[in-house]
Amino acid sequence: MRKSKKIVCLILLVLTLFPRQAVAGGNAAKGASFDWTHVINAIIEVESKGDAKAVSGKSCGAMQITPILVKECNTILEQRGSKKRYTLNDRFSIAKSKEMFLLIQQHHNPENNVEKAIRRWNGGPRYSVKHTQKYYKKVVKAMQHR
Repeated sequence: MRKSKKIVCLILLVLTLFPRQAVAGGNAAKGASFDWTHVINAIIEVESKGDAKAVSGKSCGAMQITPILVKECNTILEQRGSKKRYTLNDRFSIAKSKEMFLLIQQHHNPENNVEKAIRRWNGGPRYSVKHTQKYYKKVVKAMQHR
């Protein structure tokens, strides 16, 4: 009985946290809007506890953005023909950090796969499930508490 309760709770958690993935088999319609708020807020909690001035090595801001991610965002913007560009100082702006996260997801994760988004944020474009597992669990736990 106890095991079945855990399974039911896990299923309910998945359905409430990831409703679009559950309905669409893991993929939201390409180009459809997707609400990343819970994921972003959980990443901010795990990365910096909300401190926009946080610095750890080359990673800065509430979402601990690296210079290479800023460069990647600017490359995407250039490919799209946009004149907008991000600076390294933009990492200290929570609003601009969220914009960069969304830009990366639109470009590299058009299916809006939440697990892929979390793991990629931590492990980069060629992330390893093994090496991002602890981080993934922390973010999912933070999402549960929101």
